[in-house]
Amino acid sequence: MNPLLRLLLRVAGIGALVAGGVTVVGAALLGAMLLGPLLFWIAWNVLDLASSVGLPELGFWGIVLATLFLVIGWFGKVVITAVVFLVEPSWFDGAARVHWPEPTFRNFVAIALLALLASRPHAHAQRARRDKR
Repeated sequence: MNPLLRLLLRVAGIGALVAGGVTVVGAALLGAMLLGPLLFWIAWNVLDLASSVGLPELGFWGIVLATLFLVIGWFGKVVITAVVFLVEPSWFDGAARVHWPEPTFRNFVAIALLALLASRPHAHAQRARRDKR
């Protein structure tokens, strides 16, 4: 076999391997970005946790911001709070009477889904702390 052709095939093989790895990482990142808001939407709107605690259902951007608020770290929470308080305070228009939800299995599943989203960064931070030891 021609040495130039052999070199070209090796480069193409490594390039395909790198492209495949980048594709898998991109798909995993996209899946994670879509899975969080989907879980929040199921817990808040579909399982009706919002009305069971006396709060309104959330639209698309409310779900995205609430999911990010649960998932990201402290600085991100401060940024989201600044956006809601300073940039778009009209999101607070309306009245709500917040109360404890009824102890039903549906509310338990909804709260468990939200707890799953909220616990993810903490689990990741604990693993990094254990690895340093």
